[in-house]
Amino acid sequence: MGILRSELMKHGTLVLPIDRARHFIDLIGHKTKMQFEDMNSRDLSRPYKKYVQRIDEMERILRFLLEELNRVPDAEVIKNNMDSFLDHSDDHKLDDVEARLKQMYKEFIQFKENNTTLTAARNAALEERYVVQTALASMANIRGPASSRAHGNGSGDDFEFAATRSLLDDEEGGRSRLETMFSNTAGVIEQANQDRFARSLFRATRGNTFTHFQQIFEPMVDPKTGREVSKAVFVIYFQDNRMGGQTSAMSEKIQKICASYGVNTYRWPAHREAAQEVLTSLQVQVEDQQRLLRAHESFVLSEASALLAPLRLGGNSLIEDWRLFCKKEKSIYATLNLFEGDMNLRANCWYPEAQEQQIQGLLSSTMSQTGQNSAVLISHRTPPRKSPPTYIRTNEFTAVFQELVDTYGLPNYGEANPALFTIVTFPFLFGVMYGDVGHGSMLLSVGLFAVWKAEDIKHTIPDLYYARYIVTMMGLFAIYVGFLYNDFFSLGFSFFTSRWVEVEGGHPGPGGIISYEPAPWFDTKNEGGVGPYPFGVDPAWHGAQNELIYMNSLKMKISVILGVSQMIVGLLLRFANAIHNNSPVDLVFECVPMMLFMVCFFGFMDYMILYKWVTPMPNPPSIINSLIAMAMWGEDLNPMLGAELPRILMAVSMLAVPFMLIPKPLIKLWQHNKEVAARSSRGHGGMGGGSGRHAPVIDEEACPLGLEEDEGEQFEFGELVIHQVIETIEYVLGTVSHTASYLRLWALSLAHQQLSTVFFGMTLLSGMTAPFPLNVLSLYFCFMIWFGITLAILLGMDVLECFLHVLRLHWVEFQSKFYKAQGHAFEPYCHRTLLVKEE
Repeated sequence: MGILRSELMKHGTLVLPIDRARHFIDLIGHKTKMQFEDMNSRDLSRPYKKYVQRIDEMERILRFLLEELNRVPDAEVIKNNMDSFLDHSDDHKLDDVEARLKQMYKEFIQFKENNTTLTAARNAALEERYVVQTALASMANIRGPASSRAHGNGSGDDFEFAATRSLLDDEEGGRSRLETMFSNTAGVIEQANQDRFARSLFRATRGNTFTHFQQIFEPMVDPKTGREVSKAVFVIYFQDNRMGGQTSAMSEKIQKICASYGVNTYRWPAHREAAQEVLTSLQVQVEDQQRLLRAHESFVLSEASALLAPLRLGGNSLIEDWRLFCKKEKSIYATLNLFEGDMNLRANCWYPEAQEQQIQGLLSSTMSQTGQNSAVLISHRTPPRKSPPTYIRTNEFTAVFQELVDTYGLPNYGEANPALFTIVTFPFLFGVMYGDVGHGSMLLSVGLFAVWKAEDIKHTIPDLYYARYIVTMMGLFAIYVGFLYNDFFSLGFSFFTSRWVEVEGGHPGPGGIISYEPAPWFDTKNEGGVGPYPFGVDPAWHGAQNELIYMNSLKMKISVILGVSQMIVGLLLRFANAIHNNSPVDLVFECVPMMLFMVCFFGFMDYMILYKWVTPMPNPPSIINSLIAMAMWGEDLNPMLGAELPRILMAVSMLAVPFMLIPKPLIKLWQHNKEVAARSSRGHGGMGGGSGRHAPVIDEEACPLGLEEDEGEQFEFGELVIHQVIETIEYVLGTVSHTASYLRLWALSLAHQQLSTVFFGMTLLSGMTAPFPLNVLSLYFCFMIWFGITLAILLGMDVLECFLHVLRLHWVEFQSKFYKAQGHAFEPYCHRTLLVKEE
């Protein structure tokens, strides 16, 4: 039916042969649109659960492989080629993909274990090398006994050295006895745990240890997580009174603390020569481990390249195709779980009426090609009582506008869709708020760039890609209304001759104010002469002292006219809904009085505004005073269209309220009583007389949900009356408040114009008024400031503000006049939609 109303839907039953059920579901998901109902919702039987579990395991393996590929340097998975995958998805078979995935999983598990082992061995060699280097550095700072005695043989100039010598050096064997009394433990710890480790040692040993830390500047790769970790060498010095091979309590305590922190401990060299030998062997060991790691990484990269390479020109990587294939297969078996039956599978379904012939042809063509049993689609002549799903066709242009409407609520089946009017009214009302040729051009440039580079930004900036058309239209209407306002970055155009000229012989008033009057050739009385400025606002108003007063009056009246017009369009759509639903009660007792109330008061107000604009009057009346006199039944001292017409229109408006409130509940009560009487008469007629007729059997499969819904519905006259009272009050008061709400068009436009004027005057105009040598440089910096403010506030915050206000006008003021928004979406089984949503 197009975009105004949802597509006509049909209900039916799809019957599939069990041996080819998967093939037909795959075909339906690829070429048609059908929504299936869950036939196993009561007993929760899922006959294809094992297939789903198999695919869940395959998806787990795929996630593992993708995590491993992300660790491979320069590994890039080619994605987002959906068309290529859907055209060649039949090339993959579930059993083959499952077997290859399990094989790849075993290989990568082995790769991971080997990499962990090699990395741990490399790290151990590196850590021990840094421990030995730290030991060499500490040994280089210790003076030997020979050098001490050499210094001791000096004269009095060596007094400072002699005073600082160890007293134990004078005793034979003193140094050796001291060294046997002390021991140490060396190792490597993460720098993040360094402080906690030192505090634990201090508290556990009661301060009887000394710990020295030396930072390792080269980060090491954790073999378990693959992340780089910063580490440090530590040496713990403590007193050890052990004899022979015994271990002291202090040593055991330190070893336990080291084990609790998971640090690696290494042997501390006894002397410099031994440290040099160990360092040389460790250097060779580190190089060997590095060589093994590089060889292993190149081997893993060669294996990973098979998963990263595309299968075909313009296609995805193999692992991405497998991932999409698993998603598709899982959805197929999840859909088959909705079917019931043993020999043949069957399920109720919804599908667009326009596609019925296509679906029938697709199923029959499959049978003619294979010669095997085919699927059958049985259309139900009597649809179920449950409301059909709402399906509205969209394209790339209309999708974003439909999304704005659906965010508020989905249309009922067959209900008028506001998106058709939102396509035009949304960007137009945005332009009324944001009207400026310069700012609109900048917004239009963003939209056109997004349209031009659509394929490039489709996956990098998806939000801009999705909104590219609405941004373009918002920019176009902002430019159009900017020409109407004659506003370009707060400056005016002079495309045509102004209808205002300076007063002849006049002199500037106080403050240098110059007065203007209509040009002599300007026909101010509308008698067939030269009319007003051909398009937009006359440029003479720009910079005028009373510009703000004039523009406020103009924009305020335009806002009211546009608001009442849009609400009348909403009421016309309410008429269309009543006619479409074949509801004469709603048409006569809701739509008609609502329209009379709207037109007789607010429509008359708009008519007076337009009449006053085009009709010259020597003493023009005040519209506000006329409306007050009309509403209060007072006397209008200066009527515009006579004294009787406003009274008649006000009387019609007041009579429309009880006409809207009272008849509908009474008619509904009469219809309900009539239906109850008819049911009771049919019941007595069927039971009496012994006719021997059987009661009709209800087909539970045809309407399993409809009967349950009807049993729970009861007619409550009191609730109906309360609902109608609320509806009437809400409409009458809402019409007044909604008309006032449209004044936000004027308020946002005024704010935008004044901000633009202030920014221009404080930046660019200040730079222009500077003296000659300074104005060139100042204008350069002032332009950068002005451009930055324009981007941040007028193109950022103000665009968002206007967007939200326009969205509110559509959701509340416009859609409340006719839109119920209680529908449920048509969610067909479609491969493309499913895979794109997963992305």
